[in-house]
Amino acid sequence: MRYAHEVGKVRAAERALMARLPEGALMQRAAAGLAAVCAGLLDRVYGARVVLLVGSGDNGGDTLYAGARLARRGARVHAVAAGSKIHPEGLAALKAAGGRAVPPESEAAELIADADLVIDGLTGIGGSGSLREPHATLAGLASASTATVVACDVPSGVDAGTGRVDGAAVRADVTVTFGTHKPGLLIDPGAAYCGVVKLVDIGLGPDLSDPDVVAAWPEDVQPPEPRAESDKYRRGVVGILAGGEGLTGAAVLCTGGAVHGGAGMVRFASVPHAVELVRHRWPEAVTTVIEPKPDALEKIGRVQAWVVGPGLGTGEGAESLVEAVLATDLPVLVDADGLTIVARRRELLRRPSPTVLTPHAGELSRLIDADREAIEARRLEHVRRAASELPATVLLKGSTTLVAEVDRPVRVNPTGTPWLATAGTGDVLSGLIGALLAGGMPPLDAAAAGAYLHGLAGRIATAGPPAAAGPSAPFMPSPPFTGRGVDGRAGEAPISAYDVIEALPAAFRAIW
Repeated sequence: MRYAHEVGKVRAAERALMARLPEGALMQRAAAGLAAVCAGLLDRVYGARVVLLVGSGDNGGDTLYAGARLARRGARVHAVAAGSKIHPEGLAALKAAGGRAVPPESEAAELIADADLVIDGLTGIGGSGSLREPHATLAGLASASTATVVACDVPSGVDAGTGRVDGAAVRADVTVTFGTHKPGLLIDPGAAYCGVVKLVDIGLGPDLSDPDVVAAWPEDVQPPEPRAESDKYRRGVVGILAGGEGLTGAAVLCTGGAVHGGAGMVRFASVPHAVELVRHRWPEAVTTVIEPKPDALEKIGRVQAWVVGPGLGTGEGAESLVEAVLATDLPVLVDADGLTIVARRRELLRRPSPTVLTPHAGELSRLIDADREAIEARRLEHVRRAASELPATVLLKGSTTLVAEVDRPVRVNPTGTPWLATAGTGDVLSGLIGALLAGGMPPLDAAAAGAYLHGLAGRIATAGPPAAAGPSAPFMPSPPFTGRGVDGRAGEAPISAYDVIEALPAAFRAIW
């Protein structure tokens, strides 16, 4: 896992470590790591044109000391002093190494335009809200430049605790963060400004408390593999209640996600037309025609987890099915129309067995009576609130998918592609997670693994299968540095929800 800690915990760990170290030693560790990454990004350090954007905080000091190290290796380093008072010892070190400082109103624009490398040290992890001047102008100049842009700890303008961005922010190629990841580096919109995130160990580990947010590597999301003694019942039987007369596609896609998601058996039940289409497309599924009545579950047969909601409708019959499923003692995933029903009948969620909800921001706004725009701006805050209030395991879909459960670190999904923003992919995800629940995975793990595999399948569908599994593979998080805005999407093409289903086996192979 990649662990992220909120700013207060990072500050406390830094204070504890600094109490045991000589004065200034911690800043020198950070500066050394920053300088090493920057040197590796340059074709050669000697003669390189490096511009430091320096604010008045400790990040400005880290940046100045890193600039001094590069200057001692022959780089031509200029510091643009944006703060009213920048770190005096760091500035002295830079000047002693041959660097020089300039005010932002003089030659800053020209220096940034001509730079090979820009280091952003304008604000630190304590920054919040919109950037003031001259910081906002300098952030815009850096983002628009052709230089490689490296953010020190967090891109200026990105809230380190939440990922919120209000106004201008530095769009970095690489972010060098110290000691631990910060939540805002992993959660959009802030994550989109970070480029590749490089973690520098400065010794905070023993002083850090439990993480607040975690992001998985492939080995962290592996579903249980079949064994020699496995049969279809031991592998898990998932029941799906989806699709109505007018929304049959959701039924077909949800069932496909479960069939290719590792379920030993898929039992699908719905109205005649939906059953006919599912039986035609997925002959592996055991299908049952039901009427949407409270006793409908008795006809379906034994299952180990339920998926309810995609394309189901929101009328009286659909509501009776959702109520019946949530009255069982089995794990239940509720999606789409099912979420609309539980939003008006939240008492249905008061149950002892696991419940997984998979809303997008609009659906979550109805579930917790919050503004959709506010949810998009503060995703971490609202997914935690939802997990506490509802109560359930809540998977908030979006550009960064978050999975929350009470008293557990929030899971951030690192895979995916914007091409997944197309009709039906959410239905595939529901079936996939339902299969993992039926296979015995706990709800938080099933939701996180489903999101990871779904995102990875989307990447495979758009660009072909990965060359190798592991953190360095091209479809895994933290791709190698290739330039501004790197996100591994080069060469991708549009996909459909069915393409994601077909890519799921390759996604499983990539993480096993």
